Amino acid sequence: MLAEVFYWIVNMSILAGFTGLIVAMLRKIPRIPRFAVYLLWLLPLIRFWIPFGPVSQWSLLGLISRFTTRTVMIWNEPGVPEFSMSNSIQAADSYFPIVYKSDTLEDVFAVGSVIWVVIAAAAILTSIFLYAVTKRELRDARHLRGNIWQSGKITAPAVYGIFRAKIIIPDFVTEQDLPYILAHEKVHIRRRDNLWRVIAIITACVHWFNPLSWIFLKWFFTDMELACDSKALRVLGEDRAKAYASAL
Repeated sequence: MLAEVFYWIVNMSILAGFTGLIVAMLRKIPRIPRFAVYLLWLLPLIRFWIPFGPVSQWSLLGLISRFTTRTVMIWNEPGVPEFSMSNSIQAADSYFPIVYKSDTLEDVFAVGSVIWVVIAAAAILTSIFLYAVTKRELRDARHLRGNIWQSGKITAPAVYGIFRAKIIIPDFVTEQDLPYILAHEKVHIRRRDNLWRVIAIITACVHWFNPLSWIFLKWFFTDMELACDSKALRVLGEDRAKAYASAL
């Protein structure tokens, strides 16, 4: 069972890699709004987690299958809407359950699945541990007002938490810069960006063997900040753009 899960994880990772590279090209187009680029990262995220999609010549799976013969349609049950699943590896003769083409391939995926799940679990647990340590270190943060706190243990303003989010700012932030910093961080809170951060980090941990997942994670965080800046500037007004940039 674990080997079958790993088989589809690898397939999803390959397809998500293609999808993410398409997004990477689109994000270089200056005319595309930053928030739209931010949303485009949902496409590889979906492909990292969902191995199937509707059959259509204009579907993502259909479009990618035009450029790589390793992405094929393998699921077509009568009486239900047609769906396709990514099968970039093509290491099996049949599916549901998977019957590999050779005993060697079966052994490779059996061993690989154990290595995969151990490292993925370790990466997720490490992330949880680091978050817990950070949260513990910030317990002595001073309350200013509302959900705004201040601490000398951080070097940059940030939002901590998801559903009861707090804005924690460094001690060196001045009252003059504070409105601009809060405008930025409040956009993060309204968009639940920390929730998407958690999902993105877990995704990279699950697909740790795919170097593109870590590159996409970095680009996703960058586009998240750019989209946040764009929204904050619209709220503040272009006449305050210079002061906003200076504060950040």
